[in-house]
Amino acid sequence: MSNCLHLAIPAGDLNIAKTFYCDVLGCKTGNSEQGRWIDIDFWGNELTLHQSVERLPTVRHDVDMGAVAVPHFGIHLSENEFNALKQRIESAGLEYLDKPYRRFIGDEFEQETFFIEDPNGNVLEMKTMVNPEVLFKKS
Repeated sequence: MSNCLHLAIPAGDLNIAKTFYCDVLGCKTGNSEQGRWIDIDFWGNELTLHQSVERLPTVRHDVDMGAVAVPHFGIHLSENEFNALKQRIESAGLEYLDKPYRRFIGDEFEQETFFIEDPNGNVLEMKTMVNPEVLFKKS
């Protein structure tokens, strides 16, 4: 687990948040402190959900695909994992904050992305890249 990202966020009701992250997104739980926080294995990264009453404020920033919600976090998935996740989201009856969108078509950075909110309003961007090996390619 060296070089794994750790992110702690206000999650509202932990039971509701755990259902979203585990049952819908397909993550697993880790360590926890009852009623205070729970670690989620967010595709090999440590996402700590904190019991809270507050929500993070979001704003919209303009990018090529429109105005996206900031702050946000997410994960890059293989195309199969990405499509399976879209199916789980749709089967759960959840609505996209920003519907799936293909960007940079024909470019080496071509990708499909969508944004969703967790039950506490935290924004997640999920994406799949046609050529993931170019993500940090130096120009």
